[in-house]
Amino acid sequence: MKKLIVKSILYVFLILIVLEGLVRVFHLGKDTPTRFLDEYKVEKWKPNQNGFSVTGNRRQNFSEYHINTTGYNSYREFTPTKDKIEVALVGDSFIEGFHQNYYNSIGKKIENVIPEIEVYEYGYAGYDFADQLHLVHSYASQFDLIDHVILGIKFSNDLTRAEYQVVNSRLALESPINKMLKKSKLIVYCKSIGILDPPQELMYRLINIFKPKKKTVAIDEAETLRIKKENEEKYLANFKSLVSKYGYDKKRFTLLLDSRITSPLFLSYLEKNGFNYIDFSASFETSDRSTTLIYDRHWNNHGRDIIAKNITQYLRDINFIKN
Repeated sequence: MKKLIVKSILYVFLILIVLEGLVRVFHLGKDTPTRFLDEYKVEKWKPNQNGFSVTGNRRQNFSEYHINTTGYNSYREFTPTKDKIEVALVGDSFIEGFHQNYYNSIGKKIENVIPEIEVYEYGYAGYDFADQLHLVHSYASQFDLIDHVILGIKFSNDLTRAEYQVVNSRLALESPINKMLKKSKLIVYCKSIGILDPPQELMYRLINIFKPKKKTVAIDEAETLRIKKENEEKYLANFKSLVSKYGYDKKRFTLLLDSRITSPLFLSYLEKNGFNYIDFSASFETSDRSTTLIYDRHWNNHGRDIIAKNITQYLRDINFIKN
């Protein structure tokens, strides 16, 4: 019996070693860059990191990223001057672009059409509007040299707070335990495809088995509409608060949004108060091909082409560049 147990442990260990090797050889597990909080309490990626972003159990998406010296995924360094023409794209994972090779980003697509400008992509997964304005405010000396700034915004989840605060839950991913676990590509791969979800759910249920269950209350249509209106008013108030606190240059700043998922209340406020925005909804609706990836709602290469074209056309429309 003792020999059987020893052999079983040995075989399991060898199988895990082989699986770890296979995941590494075929690059099934993603490389997650290290994040940190800088001296201005701006959360970003640690500079000078390279790796591959992998999604799906069959490498449905495989792309290379490069974190530059500023801490963002880009093929170029951010060196604005008064002598050059620069455009900054600020936003979340859609701007960050880990789903696309860094040398084929939205910024690079824009530069291919307008070679006389430099496009800086300040994208970081999870950034909301508070993160974005805090970044611009903290690095005012750098952004003041940039000729135009485009900020991506999704009304439903980017305006949930009225001021910036550090999101500790994201930084907790850099705990010593998580760092140790990330060294195993097999664990990273298993987690990414959901193999570890059932045991985690079981553990969660066992922990909460003795806790009283919350009663679910059915919400009628009138109550749903009331809550929706209340949230819209709150998000608009948060937008006003953030703009007031961190500043907003209406001449140089432009919002990037999809009007299909944006509150008419918010759009009306933007138009009445002189906030410029790029609405890419019509371009997405009229596209004869899918604009998003098959496994989530991030833009695919075609969608990113459309975004780049919308931004390029907007820059021409405002006479930022010559036609």
